[in-house]
Amino acid sequence: MLTLDYHPTGRHFLQIPGPSPVPDRILRAMSLPTIDHRGPEFAGLGKKVLAGIQQVFQTKHPVVIYPASGTGAWEAALCNVLSPGDAVLMYETGHFAALWIKMAKRLGLEAETIGLPGVEGWRRGVQADMIGERLRQDTQHRIKAVCVVHNETSTGVTSDIQAVRKAIDAAGHPALLLVDSISGLASAEYRHDAWGVDVTISGSQKGLMLPPGISFNALSPRALEASKTARLPKAFWAWDEMVEMNKTGYFPYTPNTNLLYGLAEACDMLLDPAQGGMEAVFARHRRWAEGVRTAVRAWGLEIQCADPSVYSPVLTGVVTPEGVDADKVRQLIWERFDLSLGTGLGKIKGRMFRIGHLGDCNDLTLMAALSGCEMGLKLSGVKLAGSGVQAAMDYFAGHPAQVALLKAA
Repeated sequence: MLTLDYHPTGRHFLQIPGPSPVPDRILRAMSLPTIDHRGPEFAGLGKKVLAGIQQVFQTKHPVVIYPASGTGAWEAALCNVLSPGDAVLMYETGHFAALWIKMAKRLGLEAETIGLPGVEGWRRGVQADMIGERLRQDTQHRIKAVCVVHNETSTGVTSDIQAVRKAIDAAGHPALLLVDSISGLASAEYRHDAWGVDVTISGSQKGLMLPPGISFNALSPRALEASKTARLPKAFWAWDEMVEMNKTGYFPYTPNTNLLYGLAEACDMLLDPAQGGMEAVFARHRRWAEGVRTAVRAWGLEIQCADPSVYSPVLTGVVTPEGVDADKVRQLIWERFDLSLGTGLGKIKGRMFRIGHLGDCNDLTLMAALSGCEMGLKLSGVKLAGSGVQAAMDYFAGHPAQVALLKAA
């Protein structure tokens, strides 16, 4: 029996798809003394983080910051633009999409779920044509919003948000587009303004490399306009007071000051032009993901995402052979090698595990994780086709990262 004072030597390998490891640089920033959130010093911090997070979302419009989890930002997105009984079209791609649907129903919305049937629907991305067809049928424009998940954390599938926007526009429908990019932001390519998203939801504990505790709503002018007449109850989640007060760098509630120090540092790291900015962030996640998938293929195991065109750069779902309990494999790997992997959720619990490759990673971090997986699979009696570790080493060695080098002044 393990106790709370169990501390094995060396660093724990946290390879779940979030919360992700927090870099020492961010931990140091968070250790700064707490300041007066109504004092003049805080205004500078507030303006800095608000400007930085706009660049991460790639928007010129307001981003609202909540001292909450991503679940809170889900609720904020819905209650600020919708009224009781409104119809919303929600596409199910996995466990987290299903949870958002459940929330919408609990809020009193008429949530219509579409998607591919059964487990197959959890192996593929959003089918934009299905959304377009349903909106064309809605000639009375009862549907007020379309809700989709950008990167489905439970499955390792990244949907094409541009295609969804184009489908809505082609149908000539005025529905707002609400997107959950909780695990996608700052890891997978995401462009709030260019892709025509009305509300983007995200959180701090994934690509932003922070502990849990901050969440976001990135807004469009259409969303702000809709919020003026939306009648779902809201007080803490309301955008109007936040957007107005943020203009001066302050918040209408007590913000989590030290997490904001960490957010400022995270934005500096992600946006650093000397390191290539956000384009370099997206590129390194794509490279890490392909290295991990190369290992899974060498093992002869199936990848949860069945469509290579929408493989996630954030995580890879690994399907275990029939009769092999993926959770028992995960437990063995944790006990023997101090390596945490993501569990299967909902419809696919016990059938797969998830390897996170996001945020504060590098090639050797992932090689260690893959080594732990390979040893654990063998110890669990899984017959592997070959060495995924060797395949990943060959991939990373043969595909060097494009590193931006600082030049001496």
